[in-house]
Amino acid sequence: MRRPLMSLGAAGSVLALAACGGDGGGAEGEMQDVTVGVIPIVDTAAIWLGKEQGFFEEEGINLDIQTTTGGAAAVPGVVSGDFDFAFGNTLSVMVAQDEGLDIRFVTNGTTTSGDTERDFSAVVVPADSDIQGPEDLAGKTVSVNNLNNIGDTTIRHVVEQAGGDPDSIEFVEVGFPDAPAALDRGQVDAAWILDPFLTQVLDEGARAVSYNFVEFDPELDIAGYFTTAQKIEEDPELVESFQNAMNKSLEYANENPDEVRDIVGTYTEISDELREKMALPRYRTEFDRESFQKLGSAAVEYGSLENEPDLDTLLP
Repeated sequence: MRRPLMSLGAAGSVLALAACGGDGGGAEGEMQDVTVGVIPIVDTAAIWLGKEQGFFEEEGINLDIQTTTGGAAAVPGVVSGDFDFAFGNTLSVMVAQDEGLDIRFVTNGTTTSGDTERDFSAVVVPADSDIQGPEDLAGKTVSVNNLNNIGDTTIRHVVEQAGGDPDSIEFVEVGFPDAPAALDRGQVDAAWILDPFLTQVLDEGARAVSYNFVEFDPELDIAGYFTTAQKIEEDPELVESFQNAMNKSLEYANENPDEVRDIVGTYTEISDELREKMALPRYRTEFDRESFQKLGSAAVEYGSLENEPDLDTLLP
């Protein structure tokens, strides 16, 4: 199966990488403005916490967090220079590399909880649906936030492992905040949703039929923060400062789950009660290369990638 060319903006401007070079690090003691694109979900709690805790300021970074719909949307923002860095799932960056874009991860971002009973990512259905397990998703319409990406790739794998036909699933693109409504209106048979929206829809009566991330691999790294190779080469001091601040943020988030739940309430409209119930990912600084490679191989199998990813280039 050959995937359609992912939309990364005008090919000429994207491939040129003309606008992504920065002005270089600021003078000693001077704060440098840095814009980062992120999805407003629980996965990105660490960077919001890091800003609140002053980790970026300590590194001389005046952090501006901008929201995006997903990694596929964040890639052109980084390449064009609108974002210095962005949060994106691992497969979005693999796809960009496959398209010839030289972008690279600088830090990890989020990892599946490893809990098969309640992860922060799930495929959900209405309470009265006849879909009982992942194999029943075959032949159904399932929403994902971006097509040809980590959602549909991991779902296809889980469905196939359960004995269903992964090629018979019709995937449609619906943003995470809008997915519960699409499910409720019957516009889709099932929806792939991440927390905090996942907890909301489960609390309203929907059922999880697959925790697709953890079922794909209990050590799966979901996403990280990336930039262009040109940025890494031209402004290594800024990249190192961002890495330092982000790694402090990841460690802090992993050690302070209550503060993760609190900070999510500052950039979503999820209630205190639901945030207390939501599942949390792991926030770790190191990538798990084995699960990363497994995801890349699955993406080749299902047509989201032409080539196996070059991990030595992609990972820090």
